[in-house]
Amino acid sequence: MLGRTGRDVSVVGLGCWQLGADWGQVDDADALAVLGAAVDAGVTFLDTADVYGDGRSERLIARFRASRHAPLTVATKCGRRADPHVPSSFTPEHLRIWTDRSRANLGVDQLDLVQLHCPPTPVFSSDEVFDALDELVADGNIAAYGVSVETCDEALTAIARPNVASVQIILNAFRRKPLEKVLPAAAAAGVGIIARVPLASGLLSGKYDEHTTFAADDHRTYNRHGEAFDVGETFSGVPYEVGVVAARELSAIAGELGIPTAALALRWVIDQPGVTTVIPGARNATQAAANSAAAGVAPLSADVLKSIEQIYDTHIRAHVHDRW
Repeated sequence: MLGRTGRDVSVVGLGCWQLGADWGQVDDADALAVLGAAVDAGVTFLDTADVYGDGRSERLIARFRASRHAPLTVATKCGRRADPHVPSSFTPEHLRIWTDRSRANLGVDQLDLVQLHCPPTPVFSSDEVFDALDELVADGNIAAYGVSVETCDEALTAIARPNVASVQIILNAFRRKPLEKVLPAAAAAGVGIIARVPLASGLLSGKYDEHTTFAADDHRTYNRHGEAFDVGETFSGVPYEVGVVAARELSAIAGELGIPTAALALRWVIDQPGVTTVIPGARNATQAAANSAAAGVAPLSADVLKSIEQIYDTHIRAHVHDRW
């Protein structure tokens, strides 16, 4: 159950950022194939945003839904269109404009779930913003709302609000801090947890090495130091060379278990108490199907979990733990 939305969703969903932009070129046919493969594999939860390709991701989802009558919950996000991206931009008028645009892009009268898209920290303490979201629910424009956050402190502030249905946060084997307070607080409050960047921008697929390069229009090239947005969204904030070494050790564990490294990384997220759904992205249908299959991997043993924690403590903790 996805928190206070009351909706049942698949434990592995699909993140749709890459269908819009910022991950290199994904043409329309490939994007629709990704959506089809994910749904065929049991995915019932899609996560997008109004800024992914300036609405392209939302529009592609609308095209897919028009051709396939699958039971889907589609979550979108709003707020990153604000220019400048400051607290004063999050007005009731702007929230209505942004959500109306998403309703048009997605071809629906009511949005299933709208999430504030990593807004400035003061927004999480703004009664005006959350009153405006309550009004959009009352008007029937949105069914429920949640937040997407950068930091654990932002998540805890949001969880304390009575009508926040879900919190989306970076959670993976290289970003463990949410386990300490955020997941327990969400579970106690009945708030759903949507785990994003579960493969650390592909690092946790085990496919990259020190010589891997990415396209110029891929955020893994242009945002390695936070040039365009929070650096935590790219490789989970882990320096690339450090992440490659740590991922190699994770791959060794996956090899011993006889499963792909990405499946191990996704299963790690699924096994964390309080996680509702994990939303890996995919650039092709094969990746989408493989990610969905992680739901069928057996829960990880205590020994495996301990080994993964040791990799984090040895290589990763000093770079990320106190930043977000």
